[in-house]
Amino acid sequence: MSVQASSLPPPMPEAAPLIPRHWTPEQALAVFECLQLLRQALWDAYGPQVQQAWREQLVPHGQPPEFDPDEPF
Repeated sequence: MSVQASSLPPPMPEAAPLIPRHWTPEQALAVFECLQLLRQALWDAYGPQVQQAWREQLVPHGQPPEFDPDEPF
């Protein structure tokens, strides 16, 4: 019995080589659900701190540039 191309999982991006390609859909779903529960537990415990850390990463250090509303783009 041969495997049809349509039954193969789509190619994965290079950034995710650590994900096994031999898992069944049920195994992948179990890992996904576990990660979702872990994510929720982390958010429940550290949500405000995580938001602050995101802000600090997104906002450059130092003072914002001067803003002149009359200056053209």
